[in-house]
Amino acid sequence: MKIALAQLNYHIGNFEQNTFKIIQAIEKAKEQGAELVVFAELSVCGYPPQDFLEFNEFIDLCEQSAQQIKDACKDIACIIGLPTKNSKIEGKDLYNSAYFIHNQEIKAVINKALLPNYDIFDEYRYFEPALKFGCINYKGVKIALTICEDLWNINDNPLYIANPMDELINEAPHLMINIAASPFSYMHDDERVAILSDNCKKYNLPLLYVNQVGSQTEIIFDGGSLAFNEKGELLDEMAYFEEDLKLYEFADGNIIGHVVKQHIPQSDIEQIHHALILGIKDYFKKSGFTKAVLGLSGGIDSALVCALASEALGPENVMAVLMPSEYSTDHSIKDALDLVTNLGCKHEIVAIKEAASAFENMMKPIFKDLPFNIAEENIQARSRAIIVMAMSNKFGYILLNTSNKSECSVGYGTLYGDMAGAIGVIGDVYKTQVYKLCEYINRDKEIIPINSIVKPPSAELRPGQKDSDSLPEYDILDGLLYQYIELKKTSAQIIAMGFDEVLVRRVLKMVNVAEFKRYQTPPILRVSPKAFGMGRRMPIVGKYLS
Repeated sequence: MKIALAQLNYHIGNFEQNTFKIIQAIEKAKEQGAELVVFAELSVCGYPPQDFLEFNEFIDLCEQSAQQIKDACKDIACIIGLPTKNSKIEGKDLYNSAYFIHNQEIKAVINKALLPNYDIFDEYRYFEPALKFGCINYKGVKIALTICEDLWNINDNPLYIANPMDELINEAPHLMINIAASPFSYMHDDERVAILSDNCKKYNLPLLYVNQVGSQTEIIFDGGSLAFNEKGELLDEMAYFEEDLKLYEFADGNIIGHVVKQHIPQSDIEQIHHALILGIKDYFKKSGFTKAVLGLSGGIDSALVCALASEALGPENVMAVLMPSEYSTDHSIKDALDLVTNLGCKHEIVAIKEAASAFENMMKPIFKDLPFNIAEENIQARSRAIIVMAMSNKFGYILLNTSNKSECSVGYGTLYGDMAGAIGVIGDVYKTQVYKLCEYINRDKEIIPINSIVKPPSAELRPGQKDSDSLPEYDILDGLLYQYIELKKTSAQIIAMGFDEVLVRRVLKMVNVAEFKRYQTPPILRVSPKAFGMGRRMPIVGKYLS
């Protein structure tokens, strides 16, 4: 049997586009001689649909799209993912389902059993878990069809009390197929390959795994659909960060025509780069926007975001606004202008001294003779936000936020100032990773000025200011933050690793106190295993400090 895996980029709730893509892929697979074409989890509506699932019309439109796909599925079979209604009064109203369609008929409905409810996932909020299991019989091949998480309960610390494949194996299937919506993080691809390989070894079955690709606001899907033999050896992996359709032949109990290969992942930085480019592209395309604006300071963070946006959207669609203050250095302005020249993007220069002075004069009767402090610094940052938001409103630009994860973690940023924006491009990228990303972008030629990379980082809101005046050196800070945020270690555990006790307690307190700021910042493109936003939910007024 020839089986095609269709790795597509879906748009949540865009039924017309998703249905068109699926039908188009069915026709393409049929032209290539496929007898079965497989699509990803919730492919009909896009993943994750979140509270759209609470609208009856949304579910009805899913079914209507499925019927259109069914009518187009002639002389071939397909597997699609969609939410379906639970006919029983008991339990949740919906299942996370897969339709097996052959010759314009829905031959089988498979429901997902293991519903993830951790990190970014919230499936148990909407779906009822499956309790019944059965294989699909097609052209003499018995297929154990599972949906994403259904294959992830195989490690030494099971999250669920059930395992769907333990039930399905009793029917002696010939092949496993798993349809997935498996989000990207730069640490996830190795884990994914290992988990799927373990399933093949445990059940002595080959596996075809299809993942979706594309970005849904902050969540990015990297594709990388996979094929394994019954020994758990990797036979093939499809493209990463782009759509793909590939044909596999199943015969004599295995996937043939492929030699065993080793999974050689891209470097973390290369993966993050591709993910951020895809995240920016899809955020703009799926939201109906084309042009971006950002504040360009001459520093490394805004330089990186400007370079990424220019690559993703085209430099002609990026407006960089230089907003020097009275404390900005000449070299910062030059570095910003050099970047604009290298990229070919648009730019404007709007000095903020006059605006900041006007605000300070307005506040003099209230501030009286109190010394210059963070209040005046933040007036400058918020003056800049007013300028870029004015340009956004006037010209239809979408504001990109340029705060990095190190700053977001400890609250080193001005709420309603440099923390403003529609999407946080590097808010899940630590400062030390920012440097590596700039080096990666400069791998063939200098795009980001070297001076922006090597000079000490500074907000330039007071004379001679440096980040190190307020924060530890970033290599120390980022290592500490990673242990706390990604690995969820306690202060005692981090101190035991050799970090200074006073520093640990200070930094962790800064992280927790800044929670109210993060609640009011834009969605952040997720590239790590633990990003701020929907994947990390902390109380604002919580007293606990680990």
